[in-house]
Amino acid sequence: MYKRILVPVDGSRFSEAVMPYALGIARETGAKITVLRIVEKESEKAKAEKYIKGLAVRFGAEGRCVSSSGDVAEDILDEAQRIPETLITITSHGRGDRLNLLMGSVARDVVRAGHFPVLVYHPSGNADEHLDPIVISTVLLPMDGTDLSETMRAQAAGWARALGARLLIVQVLPTNLRIDSLLESFDALEDSYVRSQARDLQREYGVDADWEVLHGDPVTSIVNYLEGRRDVLVVMATRGQATLQAAVLGSVTSGLLHHAALPIIVQAPVKTQKQASA
Repeated sequence: MYKRILVPVDGSRFSEAVMPYALGIARETGAKITVLRIVEKESEKAKAEKYIKGLAVRFGAEGRCVSSSGDVAEDILDEAQRIPETLITITSHGRGDRLNLLMGSVARDVVRAGHFPVLVYHPSGNADEHLDPIVISTVLLPMDGTDLSETMRAQAAGWARALGARLLIVQVLPTNLRIDSLLESFDALEDSYVRSQARDLQREYGVDADWEVLHGDPVTSIVNYLEGRRDVLVVMATRGQATLQAAVLGSVTSGLLHHAALPIIVQAPVKTQKQASA
């Protein structure tokens, strides 16, 4: 699926917390890992190179230390584009020295400018988390019946197939829309959309697919449903440019990112020619 996994780090353990997922994906897919340190001051480069070399040896990865052009997000995108079929895997916020206030905005800008799937992860904040590979057993695709949510169907199915994981389609319905549960047809009516999506994806991509219907606030419902799990990869699209500028990655995506502590494959919608000229 990808030949290389690019992991930008800022010198902090917080930024390294995504490594278990990068290692687990690399193990399952055969992709190579590159750890990347962007250096803003030449006086810091020797220290950064030593740090990256140690990290590369520790994880059996390639290490790259690159001088910044002045835009960290663009530097990361340039490095990703240097080798085709590269997946950027980034934390949403770092706690290192000069990048300690930038990693949240960097993750946002990488997603917004790249218009291709990026794995974003917000760690729980525990700097002592183990860094052993995490094997993904479930790929979760939230769907709400909109065209936007359905744009990630192929991406989610591709990940499930590449990782040998179960694909789980989840829809969250408002509590006030629940029908009388005494109706015999209630369950069938309620899950008809996600059930049909799961069956179609199973048939089209040959993956093990299942579905689940939750009720309430989308973020709270999904977070509670996934509580205690670390073996889940969430795949979803963002809502668009305006939302990305207002928040890190979009309302529901951002909520899951910060409260579920799970990796999310996220993709900003590509502007149409009409949108670009507006």
